[in-house]
Amino acid sequence: MIIEMTPIGRVEGGREVPEDDDWGQSRARIVLDPGRFDGEALMGLDTFSHAEIVYVFDKVTDSEIVNGARHPRGDKDWPRIGIFAQRGKNRPNRIGVTVCEVVAVNGRTLEVRGLDAIDGTPVLDIKPVMSGFAPRGEVREPDWAREIMKKYW
Repeated sequence: MIIEMTPIGRVEGGREVPEDDDWGQSRARIVLDPGRFDGEALMGLDTFSHAEIVYVFDKVTDSEIVNGARHPRGDKDWPRIGIFAQRGKNRPNRIGVTVCEVVAVNGRTLEVRGLDAIDGTPVLDIKPVMSGFAPRGEVREPDWAREIMKKYW
């Protein structure tokens, strides 16, 4: 079964080119499609500190997609691992997910901090971050994963 998705809106502002690090202070707006949504769609989201944004890495070409294993960021100092054991943009379905800070809600516009998507990125969904959905128990990750994130935010 093929499921087609239509973006609910787009990222406006923030960075214009993808970079690997320093996303923590990046501010951007997500503007909902005016033909499908009005201000009620975001009503109440401003009562949450964070939102999870689901988006599409639309600038990744077919030739850049990885279906197997690779070194994260192409760095051979890190282990070669499968694409589903990392969060790179070269994913088979080009889907990105980021938890970011809710700065403000104004009508059909959500302003966020720490969204690692660039200007013009199609947004598929917005979900409030609820503590009940946080991982239960300890989060385990390899040393390379902690190292790769040191300068990310």
